[in-house]
Amino acid sequence: MEETSLSDQDKKRLEIEFCGLQFNTPLVLLSGCVGFGEEYTRINGFSNTDVGAICLKGTTLEPRLGNSPHRIAETYMGILNSIGLQNPGTKIVVDEYLPNLDFTETRFIANLSGSTVEEYEEVTCIFDDSPIDAMEINISCPNVKEGGVQFGNDPDMSARVVEACRRATDKPLITKLSPNQTDIAENARRCIEAGTDGFAVINTLMGMAIDIESRKPIIGNNQGGLSGPAIKPIALLKVYQVYQVAKQHNIPIIGQGGITTIEDAIEFLIAGSAAIGVGTALFYEPLICRKLNQGIIEYLNKHKLKHISELVGALELYED
Repeated sequence: MEETSLSDQDKKRLEIEFCGLQFNTPLVLLSGCVGFGEEYTRINGFSNTDVGAICLKGTTLEPRLGNSPHRIAETYMGILNSIGLQNPGTKIVVDEYLPNLDFTETRFIANLSGSTVEEYEEVTCIFDDSPIDAMEINISCPNVKEGGVQFGNDPDMSARVVEACRRATDKPLITKLSPNQTDIAENARRCIEAGTDGFAVINTLMGMAIDIESRKPIIGNNQGGLSGPAIKPIALLKVYQVYQVAKQHNIPIIGQGGITTIEDAIEFLIAGSAAIGVGTALFYEPLICRKLNQGIIEYLNKHKLKHISELVGALELYED
């Protein structure tokens, strides 16, 4: 498909409101894939009209060195990562990183992580006193040895974290849900009761790769989070399941997990995503968002739809 510039009218057809924030497009660049924002916005060819929001790298209260290498392993149709939340700490991000971002360019979303409920609350407090537009609560990181998975797979713990963050800010809170749990819809319901404004569905799946010569895991942490096209069917189902709960409360979803094509993006919209998360695809096609936006407009034209919102949750199931 030959890329062309969208008309002003078509750009308006892609604009959405997410948790009270205006996004230029439904496309959200996912945490861990674009550093702390400035790494991506300086790419030659970047345009703020291509992207609705950028999620910053996962941030903890104190600096973290992350996991031992190897931290990345390419797999068939995906990538295993085990970075371990390497970051300089919340105060450094707020004092030294955020001032370098142009908040008139796009929306920026902090990604909050912690090992205790109290740490999540303190990180939220610090970001609350900053220009950040919203906060994503990472309760589902599969490649750290404490916090993370334990919080995200237990509805009670998930709710406690959301409640703590809610006490600390009036800014929009987006809870990132783990696919590695028994009932993601029940977890979503508990997070809504605790005060979340939105969801990111899903985080990576837990996985492993093995070096058959050494008979050891390739990843230094033994396991990591699997992303990329391999997880797309699972992510689609999880979005649909969460949407059945979220739509009752007008809670929007960022659908994510293996989106690399126009068809992928449209599938996630139909399943119930109000916004579309792009992550692994950026590593081999940094400006893929332009192509996705254009493809969505062509789909709207083909099906005589006026706005992207008409697609959200439009799935028609077969009758039993």
